[in-house]
Amino acid sequence: MLTLEHIAWDIPDGENIIQDISYTVGEGKLIVVTGPNGGGKTSLAKLIAGLEKPTSGRILFDGEDITDMDITGRAKKGIAYAFQQPVRFKGLLVRDLLDLAAGEKLTESKLCVLLEKVGLCAREYIGREINAGLSGGEMKRIEIATVLARKAKLSIFDEPEAGIDLWSFSKLVETFQDIQREQEGTLLIISHQERILEIADEIVVIAKGKVRTHGPKDEILPELLAGEKRAACPLEKK
Repeated sequence: MLTLEHIAWDIPDGENIIQDISYTVGEGKLIVVTGPNGGGKTSLAKLIAGLEKPTSGRILFDGEDITDMDITGRAKKGIAYAFQQPVRFKGLLVRDLLDLAAGEKLTESKLCVLLEKVGLCAREYIGREINAGLSGGEMKRIEIATVLARKAKLSIFDEPEAGIDLWSFSKLVETFQDIQREQEGTLLIISHQERILEIADEIVVIAKGKVRTHGPKDEILPELLAGEKRAACPLEKK
């Protein structure tokens, strides 16, 4: 599915943010990437999505080298990305945004299903504009719904729990579990939340731009919960 080969990335001032990361994401897996703030998790997600280009190394998707491909090209290949801070689109309705994400005109029934998965009532939101009238939490949930509408081969979620309430968070976890159970694509989720870590197939811990450890959830999570890596990777409960 996705293979990272010796990925490194330096910002313009020369600071090395990602250092020689190699990792393979298997098809149909739910991978949770965790680690301390500033460790390189979001930077790595942006490199995979095509928002940034690695300084060195290669990124392969379904065996194809996509290292030099931009975010549009990668989206066409089947990679979807949900920003930590969603973009607002003045003049565009929620319905329009979901139609664009799905690549078709969605029925009200399908819109209801998508928005319900992120804890929103479709009838209250499908006609609203993607602007300042929506709160940060509402925008976050709508963007997650657009990623779900894509039915991408690889969906990347950068801290999807940020800015949403407890009930919506519970619905979101259920949605991730449904996707996992039905094997509707691969999920790569950046999160500190224990409940999301608990549903992972594999956990990757990134710190100081490197993979500190990775492996099946049953091996990695007990170590995190036992506090062996709590100083580097504090977990949050929600």
